[in-house]
Amino acid sequence: MTSHQNTQTMKPATAAKKLGVYLEATPAEFQEGVVSRSELSALQADPPQWLQDLRANGPHPRPVVAAKLGVSIAGLARGGVTEPLTTEQIEALKQEAPEWLQRERTTQAEVRKETVRIKEKNAERAAKAREQHS
Repeated sequence: MTSHQNTQTMKPATAAKKLGVYLEATPAEFQEGVVSRSELSALQADPPQWLQDLRANGPHPRPVVAAKLGVSIAGLARGGVTEPLTTEQIEALKQEAPEWLQRERTTQAEVRKETVRIKEKNAERAAKAREQHS
């Protein structure tokens, strides 16, 4: 009996998410097929022109839009951004700097500071606990 190695595949939506691109903007053959782990690795290592263009120009999925704007995904929604945006649209939003974007960036910065503070506090506690046990 020969052993067949099961090739792990993923749905196009999962592959698009891992590639950081908006599924509906990918070529039809990508959307309609399945993607193996080796195909995904190949796309990441040597992106074809369509993938390079999507990453550069968009439209970008919400997680990418949020990261490019420096806000959370929830912050995007609160700002009324529910659709994918192109790089050009993201840059225009940065230039306009609407009040909601400024507010969400401030919130995101505070969340990051708090995360760092908690991490440092936990590290201090762990160090003290190690000292007491040695």
